Amino acid sequence: MNYSSTLPPRGTVREWLDYHAEKTPDRICYLFSDGASDLTWLTLRNHAKKITFGLTHLGIKKGESIAICMSNGRPALLTLYAILYGGFRATPLNLAAGPAALGHAIFHSKCRYICSAPGQSKILLDAFKETDARPQIINAEAQFLEKDVPEINLHELNETDHALLMYTSGTTGVPKGVVHSHTSLLSGGWTTSVAHELKPTDRALCVLPLYHINGLCVTVIAPLISGGSSVICPKFSNTVFWKHCEKFQITWFSVVPTIISHLLHGKADPSDAVKTNLRFGRSASAPLAIDTQFNFETRFGLAIIETMGLTETAAQILSNPLPPRKRKIGSPGIAFGNEVKVLSLDGTDQIVGETGELAVRGPNVMLEYLDNESATQKSKTIDGWLLTGDLGYIDDDGYVFVSGRLKELIIKGGENISPREIDDVLYSHRDVIEAAAFAIPCAIYGQRIEAAVKLIDYSNASEADMLNLCCSKLGNFKSPDRIYFLNDLPKGPSGKIQRIKLLELLHV
Repeated sequence: MNYSSTLPPRGTVREWLDYHAEKTPDRICYLFSDGASDLTWLTLRNHAKKITFGLTHLGIKKGESIAICMSNGRPALLTLYAILYGGFRATPLNLAAGPAALGHAIFHSKCRYICSAPGQSKILLDAFKETDARPQIINAEAQFLEKDVPEINLHELNETDHALLMYTSGTTGVPKGVVHSHTSLLSGGWTTSVAHELKPTDRALCVLPLYHINGLCVTVIAPLISGGSSVICPKFSNTVFWKHCEKFQITWFSVVPTIISHLLHGKADPSDAVKTNLRFGRSASAPLAIDTQFNFETRFGLAIIETMGLTETAAQILSNPLPPRKRKIGSPGIAFGNEVKVLSLDGTDQIVGETGELAVRGPNVMLEYLDNESATQKSKTIDGWLLTGDLGYIDDDGYVFVSGRLKELIIKGGENISPREIDDVLYSHRDVIEAAAFAIPCAIYGQRIEAAVKLIDYSNASEADMLNLCCSKLGNFKSPDRIYFLNDLPKGPSGKIQRIKLLELLHV
């Protein structure tokens, strides 16, 4: 169970948790900003094991889905580990997905039990209106941890067994169920640990939801691999972020670009103690605008490491190296723990410097899309490369530059235009907190461009100002025809802006 920087992890989540409980039983592994009691490796293992006995007594089969409908906190973490420890398939429900997507996940996963907590009843009631499935709702912590539960033989586990079922955001269709084995789930934490050189002394701040792959693999599974610790927050809060970094002596955090932008435009500054402890901040789940990164690092004096990952790869596939090694602003970096290459649209390899579809191969790649053989086959080449759906190129140094998603590419008058080009220009305006360009149908060009932004309070910027900025840097053809000012842009569970929702919101 030793953590190696060259070999991916072997074994199961149960074996890794047992290993830490026996080797460093009193070391704190998870803390909670809401005031809940800290967990040591031994306490976590013992609590998870007791809940597992209760779940096993219910007659739940090995590899069977158990859904989790809970927000971040101690109960959610214990429940997650109990399900993984017991050999069941953890199926986190995206609380921000909406009733239809939740109903689909409940039905499609065939879960007979949903582990929930007080406060989520309305979400489930609305989801049940969208499906005929009626799984039993239980509070696993209260039902099993706080009562006497007899021990029982647990399911035998293998590293290739199902561990996680997580549904994609489904912004362009029905959400797909991504299945990870114990190997690929653990490898997702390993790629993060290797890229960021995590040690047992490192402590992460988790402000992203555990029902998203970034929150789960990066700040929960990575400490399981490295032996470090993580502070679990209910959600991101601009007013307490730096305070939590200071209170808990955080050495690194993982956020998304919208959070970095909100911190940049916030009034609070990190204390000297925070700057001393923090080794780096990590950005993932969406491209980070160059101006946003530069301005953040200039103001706060803290390095941001841009990365890239997918649900299908248990999060991270690319990362910039840590300073003093070379970082390239505008790139999510190089491959760590897996291979990445660029394919032309006909499936052949591309040469360095040319744009194509990014493909990844490694131990962190998913097993399959659940009950969707067609989608699984379409997503992989015959020699095991996963097609990401992202467009980009690799430079001479092996750094990847992403231009956008295949499905989000704007095709105006036959010319391919990446929405990110427009986003980056909008983010260069000092008043812009959030920005996203998107395509709308057009009889003349096939598609034309619009965009939406969120500005800082009391900004005097006008639509004409934004349009002039775009035209000056992009030219008229690539510039939006309209720019909308919104209080908030629609986002997925990780905080990633959803362009398709903008089209639906502004052009119903």
